[in-house]
Amino acid sequence: MRDRSPSFSRFPAAGAALAAAGAVLLVTGLSGCTAEPTYSYASVVPPVPVSAGEFAKLTPATTFTTIPTAATDQDPFVVTDGLVVHPLTAQVVYLAPGQKPVAVLPATELGGPTWVPVVLASPGWVQVLLPSRPNRSTGWIYTAGTAASELVIRASPYLIRIEVGARKLTVDEGGTSLGTWTVAVGAPGTPTPTGRTFLLALLAPPSPTYSPLILPLGTHSSAFSTFGGGPGTVGLHGWPDPSVFGHAVSNGCVRVPATALHVLSEIPLGTLVMITA
Repeated sequence: MRDRSPSFSRFPAAGAALAAAGAVLLVTGLSGCTAEPTYSYASVVPPVPVSAGEFAKLTPATTFTTIPTAATDQDPFVVTDGLVVHPLTAQVVYLAPGQKPVAVLPATELGGPTWVPVVLASPGWVQVLLPSRPNRSTGWIYTAGTAASELVIRASPYLIRIEVGARKLTVDEGGTSLGTWTVAVGAPGTPTPTGRTFLLALLAPPSPTYSPLILPLGTHSSAFSTFGGGPGTVGLHGWPDPSVFGHAVSNGCVRVPATALHVLSEIPLGTLVMITA
């Protein structure tokens, strides 16, 4: 798989939900240069101090956890400007600028680097989507004065759109379409969740059955609290029987043709995925 600088990664999951055990981590890169919101330091709201003891008690924001006190994404169908964040060291996640801490965003996710999309910026702060339950969870990370050795902000030119009703997946780069494919989506009893989410990881199962690659997203099934030994993470993956494409037959994941899977495998982690009804 082609590497893009600077590098960052993703991981695959299984079925309509994540079964990460034994999978091989693949690494891709992110096109674009360092990007950071501009602001005046005088207008920055300082973060609430967090002691080492308090930090240790905060829940890691991963696909395996639930952050019940996290704020809900208020604009789940608005396309972002493509900013993505990678914590090089674990970062405290706050409810809002100047408000209480609710979680910790770890530097790694599923064995690879954590990348999450920015959905809103305030002076010295960014609000990001979290990979935890409940779906559409968000949190704020303090960026003012944060060293480059602790936090990286980049800009992804890509956007992935999934239209559940139309059974369509489209990939755009900088406003130019890289392709549209007919896909399979969740069955009525196990629907594909809607709203904006992101590419969480890229996995290569050591003994693939239905797909050589699986791309888990930062969202979960509403029908399964667990699936295949994992936390019910919804993902994108291939499928050996093309007759499923165009139908609502999966357990919540989106099954894509081989050509679409190849394109998706080249897209950086943290890239926004917009799922609409």
